[in-house]
Amino acid sequence: MGSEGPGRGPERDIDDLPRNDANYTALTPLWFLERAALAQPDRASVVHGPVRYTWAETYRRCRRLASALAQRSVGHGNTVAVIAPNVPATYEAHFGVPMCGAVVNCVNIRLNAETIAFLLDHSMAEVVMVDQEFFTLAEESLKIVAERKKQEFRLPILLVVGDPTCNPKSLQYALRHGATEYEEFLKTGDPEFNWKPPKDEWQSIALGYTSGTTSSPKGVVLHHRGAYLMALSVAMVWGMPEGAIYLWTLPMFHCNGWCYTWALAALCGTSICLRQVSTKAIYTGIAKQGVTHFCAAPVVMNNLINAPASETFLPLPRVVNVMLAGAAPTPSLLAALSIRGFRVTHTYGLSETYGPSTVCAWKPEWDNLPLEERSLLHCRQGIRYTALEGLDVVDPKTMAPVPADGKSYGEIVMRGNAVMKGYLKNPKANAEAFAHGWYHSGDLGVKHPDGYIEVKDRMKDIIISGGENISTLEIEKVLYMHPDVLEASVVARADERWGESPCAFVTLKESADSSDEAALAGNIMKFCRERMPGYWVPKSVIFGPLPKTATGKIKKHELRAKAKELGPVKKSRM
Repeated sequence: MGSEGPGRGPERDIDDLPRNDANYTALTPLWFLERAALAQPDRASVVHGPVRYTWAETYRRCRRLASALAQRSVGHGNTVAVIAPNVPATYEAHFGVPMCGAVVNCVNIRLNAETIAFLLDHSMAEVVMVDQEFFTLAEESLKIVAERKKQEFRLPILLVVGDPTCNPKSLQYALRHGATEYEEFLKTGDPEFNWKPPKDEWQSIALGYTSGTTSSPKGVVLHHRGAYLMALSVAMVWGMPEGAIYLWTLPMFHCNGWCYTWALAALCGTSICLRQVSTKAIYTGIAKQGVTHFCAAPVVMNNLINAPASETFLPLPRVVNVMLAGAAPTPSLLAALSIRGFRVTHTYGLSETYGPSTVCAWKPEWDNLPLEERSLLHCRQGIRYTALEGLDVVDPKTMAPVPADGKSYGEIVMRGNAVMKGYLKNPKANAEAFAHGWYHSGDLGVKHPDGYIEVKDRMKDIIISGGENISTLEIEKVLYMHPDVLEASVVARADERWGESPCAFVTLKESADSSDEAALAGNIMKFCRERMPGYWVPKSVIFGPLPKTATGKIKKHELRAKAKELGPVKKSRM
């Protein structure tokens, strides 16, 4: 009885008991911080060089921040922009800003002034918190906004975050140019501030911008409910224990650190901040600071396993858990990490799904498989997170699920609590993203017989050569197996005979002999020809460093532009 259907009334329950203050409250990850301060007040919460805070101190500092903001009428409907690397203030903003009802917007520090100006204007930032070394970047961005807005421009509250590990000159410059020092600002706040959780869990907690490689960046709005559920989910799928020691290799500005900003409070864990990521810094954190977990894109891990002996601490003193996302890892990378003692959890997601939202959940029976076969299974993107209710691979035209045969291509779509509220002030993009009741990822993938999905390419990256679809990721997997290849990325290049053909951009290992690039390119093509269909083989190989984002993703749009500059391949043969 009570089921919904044509001509039937609303669903009925066995009772008519109402919600009340005793049995219902809006979900928010802010409660995790209050609990951590109660459960483990003296445990280290955030460590950065000589700076070390406990959970009791972090809770007081976040309440001071919320109070200081509230005193300046910053609250509901306002945005606080944070332009800073992985430092304690960035972590504190994830709690202190929403504690006063405002929305935290962590900005990619590698963006140029023009792009940051767009973000500050589009989000109407009331406050800009900026690290001392990025103050001039923020200053230039605000000048651009001021020139555009003219008399309508109102300077936001400027807070400069000092860092004892940096040259004090940049801090002094900021203070001379109208900024308030972050620590002084905190002193004006009440450490016992009586913050209030949101009345509605649909209220926005965070705003983050997509890369905007082909158009203006889109503002991804996340809500308290999703942040709460995903903070618990990211810890659960990784099997993180209470008190985990987490190294911040992943920028907190990237999808709010994949929600580990809030998850670490739920686990009473310890954040080890890394202002700048390097292989030596990662190995040092593992060896000397007890690091148990960290997240990274495959390119960061590729550098880790190819680092010179002078930068490494091997063997590892303990099993170190690594979460990989940001790009599809190759089987060869997963195998190399396993041999070195890293336990890898492979995940996949987007800014629009609070970061990673699918996981290649490990099956016990895989333990008995040969390393190569195990790695092939492990490089798939897997199944949905606990907090994501819907995941499928569908025909984008009919929305019909593709067969679970590991061969039929479709678009990866998601739905549920781990999907964003939408794009800020962008109804057209929202209509496209949420068409037919699903979030459309724009990624092409397949579904295997065991139900695990596998990303094959971005829809815009797929190469169509002679009428055949070619996955750039499949070619890259083979390229990474070549003994001289450190990094590789494949894009489409115009081809006079086939329309398009694969063009490989390759960074060589230091040990590679690059004296004859033409011969080496021929060797790489021969290597590929022995391991893939002929029409997949790159028809051109370009050597050099690969452009990357702040999170280690390779900027394929820049490589596509380079391929276009090269002009079409002449009389290509398969």
